[in-house]
Amino acid sequence: MERVLGIGGYFLRATDPAALSDWYRDCLGLDADENGLWRQESGPAVFATFESGTDYFGSRTQQTMLNFRVRDLDAMLAQLRAGGADVTEETQDMEGVGRFGWVTDPEGNRIELWQPA
Repeated sequence: MERVLGIGGYFLRATDPAALSDWYRDCLGLDADENGLWRQESGPAVFATFESGTDYFGSRTQQTMLNFRVRDLDAMLAQLRAGGADVTEETQDMEGVGRFGWVTDPEGNRIELWQPA
């Protein structure tokens, strides 16, 4: 049986696609080229499903949530706050999994940031 090799892309609708791409580059350091190609560092990825009524994604109208691995969650959250981003105050620790924090992009999409254990 063939198997997928990893996340091949994540696509967002946006009112202003160029501005949203700039936000991801400037605030999160996502260094994608003009075609959107981004060479990620290797590491773990999680594929998980949630109950339809979950509040974990923020707005109930948001059907998916992007999760980015980060090296230093506290430093990333401080950087985002300093840049005026909408960062959730609380963080979450999961033993053996890591630490989590959240930011909302300018189009209202909640993003999870994960510092693996």
